[in-house]
Amino acid sequence: MSNPPDTRTEPGNVQESAVPEAGADEHPAPAGAVSNLVVALVVVALGVSGLVGSLALGLGTAAAPAAGTWPFLISVAITALGVVLAVLARRTTDAERFSSAAWRVAAAIATMIGFVAVISVIGFEIPSALLAFVWLRFLGGESWRVSALGGVGIVVAFYAIFVGALNVPVPHMF
Repeated sequence: MSNPPDTRTEPGNVQESAVPEAGADEHPAPAGAVSNLVVALVVVALGVSGLVGSLALGLGTAAAPAAGTWPFLISVAITALGVVLAVLARRTTDAERFSSAAWRVAAAIATMIGFVAVISVIGFEIPSALLAFVWLRFLGGESWRVSALGGVGIVVAFYAIFVGALNVPVPHMF
């Protein structure tokens, strides 16, 4: 049997502390009931807008579903979960308070809205490459090189898979 290592500190030797530094493991402040309720209402509004949009596409029947069937079912689930969130808004303590990091989420949503707005006009290649570049570089903090090559690589991969291999009809330039 071997002896355990000597952990005594001698003069001049500094022993590392196993105690984390102050602030290293702090959790963000929890969101309050009002914030939780606002988030729940946004989820419900998103679900209801999905319901309206899917009804406009048509639901069809169980035997012959139409284009709006799956969006309708997903929207029902989103709406129901939003209602559950609203009911539990006062008791929920694991949600974080909005912070400056929320701006990254807002930027991601804004760029996605821009992507959706222009994809039918100019195809998916350029908007997809720009979206991937912006997300990699500015939201993900990747280098300019990785972001540029990643943006192009992602578009090439999606084009090869969906247009080339699966023959999915997407709006594209080429």
